[in-house]
Amino acid sequence: MKLGRLNHIGVATPSINDSIIFYRDVMGATKIHEPFDLPAQGVKVCFVDTPGENGSNGTQIELIEPYDEHSPINGFLAKNPLGGQHHICFEVPDIHIAKAEFEVLGKRILGEPRIGAHGTPIFFVHPKDMGGMLTEIMESPGEGKH
Repeated sequence: MKLGRLNHIGVATPSINDSIIFYRDVMGATKIHEPFDLPAQGVKVCFVDTPGENGSNGTQIELIEPYDEHSPINGFLAKNPLGGQHHICFEVPDIHIAKAEFEVLGKRILGEPRIGAHGTPIFFVHPKDMGGMLTEIMESPGEGKH
C-alpha cells in the first residue's frame, strides 16, 4: 500500500450553512461548491476548495451535516456539538486492490466499497487501525473531477 494524494478532510458540522459562512468570511475561501444531499451515506455535503500550487486545486474540505436522524454523523456530533474533523481521505488508483491490501494487513474495513460524494468508489478503515483517524480511501476521480 502506498500513500496516495490527500483528497480531502471531512469536517462534521451541525450546519453546512454556518460552516460556509465561516470558511468564506473567516478563512477566506473563494471557491465553495453548492451543497448537495447524499442520502445513501446519510449526509448533506459541501466541498470547499483550498488553493494548490501553480493555480491547481489543493486539498478540499468536505463539510458533512447529518441528512436525517439516522445519519452516522449524529453520534460524532453528540460527542462534539460544534463539529470538527471527522475523517481524512486518500486517493488510490484502484479501490478493490487497496481494499485487498488493507485486509491482508489486518485492517478493519467498515463496509463494502460504495460510491462517495465525488462519484467514485470509497471505503472507510477503522480509526483504531489507522493511528486514531477514521480514514476514507477513495478511487482517484477522473481528470477535472477533484
